[in-house]
Amino acid sequence: MTGFKDVVGRKDLVSYIQKAVTQKQISHAYILNGERGSGKKMFAQLFAMTLQCERGGAEPCNECHSCRQALSGNHPDIIRVVHEKTNTISVEEVRVQINNDIMIRPYNGKYKIYIVPDADMMTVQAQNALLKTIEEPPEYAVIFLLTENAESLLPTILSRCVMLKIKNVKDALIKKYLMEQMQIPDYKADVCTAFAQGNMGRAIMLATSEHFNEIKEETLQMMKYIKDMELPELLKALKSLSSYKVEVDDILDLISVWYRDVLLYKATKDINGVIFSDQMKYIKESANTSSYEGIETILKALEKAKTRLKANVNFELVMELLLLTIKEN
Repeated sequence: MTGFKDVVGRKDLVSYIQKAVTQKQISHAYILNGERGSGKKMFAQLFAMTLQCERGGAEPCNECHSCRQALSGNHPDIIRVVHEKTNTISVEEVRVQINNDIMIRPYNGKYKIYIVPDADMMTVQAQNALLKTIEEPPEYAVIFLLTENAESLLPTILSRCVMLKIKNVKDALIKKYLMEQMQIPDYKADVCTAFAQGNMGRAIMLATSEHFNEIKEETLQMMKYIKDMELPELLKALKSLSSYKVEVDDILDLISVWYRDVLLYKATKDINGVIFSDQMKYIKESANTSSYEGIETILKALEKAKTRLKANVNFELVMELLLLTIKEN
């Protein structure tokens, strides 16, 4: 990603940033709010590069000394705040990396820019320390707070920052990007798009992940034959799935999409909206053997399984009950 022209969707956000840069209406602090994989780091990087670009346009030129430094991750005036603990940004880290550093003028850029990933992990003390800087920043300072949950920031922080919400990308645009830019086959692009739920970063990750492909193949293999499995075979399949405990949400989502396809085909006999279009033989078989009530029971069981797993109920127990419900319906 080397410029705003490469951004898929989110034209409103691109337009806002470019207008702010060209009209020199730059705020001292921004919150980029969006789920993981939504593009927060990308937007912060492009915004920072555009601000520092020596040509002063609405896009980073990628050729000047400043842009080359930023692309290599070595720009002295684009500072990324890091934290030692995985789930906390401490007051000391804010003081050392931002507050004590921000009064030193930029080395060679127009601005001194701080990018704070996981800003919602700042402790209350860290946020209060940052607040003093945001209230009276030097004219050259710009701070980007990247967060998945802006509501967790103090109201005093929120009120002093410009909020940039990163919205989901339309499915059609994600699928087009995967097929045209990454040469992903249409049936695989359909699956990745359905799972991404508007999150371009997640779609790209799924499309390029061999691990996700393994989980998908394992889960679909079980869905195809689960009605004919005897209990020992079912327990064997469960044991195999146990190796993917960390990705249990992906497994449950795959099963949900499978039965969404089964329900769609059963109700309409239309194959155009089916996500797992390469599995039509088995989708049709499942639609013929399951009643509407049975499919509804399975979908409810999937939601119940998700709730139980979030409550730390035993994985094997939850999955065994779910698989038996699927087999019986």
